[in-house]
Amino acid sequence: MGIFDKLALYFSYPFVRYALIVGVLVALCSSLLGVTLVLKRFSYIGDGLSHVAFGAMAIAAVLNFTNDMLLVLPITVVAAVLLLRTGQNTKIKGDAAIAMISVASLAAGYLLMNIFPTKSSNISGDVCTTLFGSTSILTLKSNQVWLSMGLSVVVVVFFVLFYNKIFAVTFDENFAKAVGMRANIYNLLIAVIIAVIIVLAMNLVGSLLISALVIFPALSAMRVFKSFKSVTICSVIVSIVCTSAGLLISILAGTPVGSTIVAADVVAFGVFALVGKIAHR
Repeated sequence: MGIFDKLALYFSYPFVRYALIVGVLVALCSSLLGVTLVLKRFSYIGDGLSHVAFGAMAIAAVLNFTNDMLLVLPITVVAAVLLLRTGQNTKIKGDAAIAMISVASLAAGYLLMNIFPTKSSNISGDVCTTLFGSTSILTLKSNQVWLSMGLSVVVVVFFVLFYNKIFAVTFDENFAKAVGMRANIYNLLIAVIIAVIIVLAMNLVGSLLISALVIFPALSAMRVFKSFKSVTICSVIVSIVCTSAGLLISILAGTPVGSTIVAADVVAFGVFALVGKIAHR
């Protein structure tokens, strides 16, 4: 069979279509705020929140939740709020707070999955799936797809409505406060939206690879473009293309989904870095 015949065969199955839909939505959402995270030097907040989500998924597995997102999402959002507040404390700096929360959550999650019985007796397989995505994106159900679509709409609407506020907070937070803007409120909203994106991306690339999904498209776009708007648009396009290509290559070649998507992002970054150097010269 040719490549197109194989793709036609695979896309006749609903779970493959679900995977592509959710993958594109996650790529869109993560790339929208990825530029803001990179510019505000909050790149590793994705790691911290993803590890919190891992711990929450372990709790959901122990409690035998049929839909773990109902527990993972609130816990991750609360962690985002606490992380932001803790990061503003002069005694505990932002990077230390992220490291503290991420390591504690990761250790607690793995400990829970070993101490208490879960739905599956294959603990190593469950952990690998959660950390690296594995094939979890290919086991999505229709209700999970609809929930992902709803959350994605919320993220996109938030970004469009508050684009000017996000721009101001990203580039000059002190000036934004000076002109009367509630910068702390918008920082808090950004943290909450990032938590939603992290939960959406867990099934796609796993908790350990989420930062790559958020950071690489933004960094790739910055190699060529300079304005905030053009970088954001390019980041969205790069993220969607790389995610779609990674998914298709993974299905055809039988490689891990998350790792293949990240590899595609790395290749795209290399191409944009080369183009940026040539254009600069």
